[in-house]
Amino acid sequence: MADDATSNPVPGTGRVRARALRGATTVDQDTVEQVTERTQTLLKAMLERNGVSHDDIVSVLFTATDDVRSMFPAAAARGVGFGDVPLLCARELDIQGSQPLCIRVMMHIESTRERSELHHVYHHGARGLRDDLPE
Repeated sequence: MADDATSNPVPGTGRVRARALRGATTVDQDTVEQVTERTQTLLKAMLERNGVSHDDIVSVLFTATDDVRSMFPAAAARGVGFGDVPLLCARELDIQGSQPLCIRVMMHIESTRERSELHHVYHHGARGLRDDLPE
């Protein structure tokens, strides 16, 4: 029986671990079309930038500011193949001065990468939310 350090490894890359990818985007207007397009574009970029396959996704948590009301970001995710992934939407804290019209994502994945190797993705008005992260 394999020990925890070697169970379920990806060949040649090391131990598989739970990791979280972060991302955020904004919409110019709260419309079904724009929430759909921006959410789907963000999710695709998060996967592509980190070499994540669909089977690596464990779950996705979405938050949105109170001014995003036209649709659930999770509904947009289902439109690009996330229908079999556990998805949850929640409201962002209403903090004075926070980024308006913002959708945030925390994607839980299985990966052999170290945290420092993951690339978080911030689009549109959300780019300034985490200027401490490398591009």
